[in-house]
Amino acid sequence: MNAEPKRLTSTAWEDAVVWLRNQPGQSELVRACFFDDPLLEAAERYYASAEWIAVRRILAGKHGAALDLGAGRGISSYALARDGWHVSALEPDPSEVVGAGAISTLSREAGLDIRIEQEWGESLPYPDSSFDLVHGRQVLHHAKDLQKLCAEVARVLKPGGLFIATREHVISRAEDLPEFLASHPLHKMYGGEHAYLLDDYLHAIRAGGIILTKVLNPYESDINLYPDTVADLKRRLSKRTYLPPAIIPDFLLAALGAMSRVPGRLYTFIGRTNE
Repeated sequence: MNAEPKRLTSTAWEDAVVWLRNQPGQSELVRACFFDDPLLEAAERYYASAEWIAVRRILAGKHGAALDLGAGRGISSYALARDGWHVSALEPDPSEVVGAGAISTLSREAGLDIRIEQEWGESLPYPDSSFDLVHGRQVLHHAKDLQKLCAEVARVLKPGGLFIATREHVISRAEDLPEFLASHPLHKMYGGEHAYLLDDYLHAIRAGGIILTKVLNPYESDINLYPDTVADLKRRLSKRTYLPPAIIPDFLLAALGAMSRVPGRLYTFIGRTNE
């Protein structure tokens, strides 16, 4: 297992995001990360994004109580609530810019009922079998104890409940972690980024009591590719192979994604608890 990620303080992450907002030429990255204001407009843009549309397909036909794990400034909580879920947002950071304070403001301005708890995922403040869905966007790689976090997720899920962890940073070797951290635009500001080996995620999720049903590699879904899309990737491959994008098969993208060794590449994990 890799070294534990550093815990962020209540102001460090906010300071890093505010710093990024103020950097010349970074407006596109800020918007792609949904760090821009007004927050309600950013949340609505996320709701309409190819990323959330792909998540919604996974959730199709499901409903009930949802926990948004490590909810940040609340864009996923907003999307879940817009789609009819009864949402609880877990976010330890109290920040009015990137944390629980921001979620509260978003909930109020959008007229959506989002219940907020300020706690870490390794100690979820909910009874057993509380949720039909636990969703986390870019959350697992921040875990101090990944297996304990996954065990807590399994505990609060109802029998047969759904687990989705999207856009998780993966490295191929422990030696690749410094390269990824050096490339991350905000790690130098707050020291809170991390990445695990793929096998670390798989082991922790399964050992925690979650049955994995799907693992999406970097090129298999708009979830991991955002702000790019699968269609964008096929168009780029078309220029290199002279094949029409429409006939480039999805299994080719899956194969290319599985071969990628880029430090910090994104994976999505989907699972469920026992019935």
